Amino acid sequence: MISSNANRELVMYSRATPCVYVSIARRVLDAHQVLYRELFIDQDERYRERVIEWTGFLSVPTLIIAEIGSTLPYTEPLPLPKGASPRGINRGSMITEASEPELIEWLRQHGLIRT
Repeated sequence: MISSNANRELVMYSRATPCVYVSIARRVLDAHQVLYRELFIDQDERYRERVIEWTGFLSVPTLIIAEIGSTLPYTEPLPLPKGASPRGINRGSMITEASEPELIEWLRQHGLIRT
């Protein structure tokens, strides 16, 4: 993994049942050899509630940049308007349901990939 900060890691909130956006994220991360830790919202109520709090929905994948070992973003994500979809919105330390180009750009921004 290429990282701009050795004290941070990528964490992906996901679910065991596959969906299009989780598949996109896994494909992009694997193709660029980005290491990540996956947390499942359908297996841990804390993670489920956290994603709802952050996005207003059960939106996966929600990817965050966290301090190593943490399950929270290293900095507060930019807010969403109430009821707005989080899909593809770069919130600084967080992105949710990103398309391939959106995710690649976000990963570049955080120094996790170079190309």
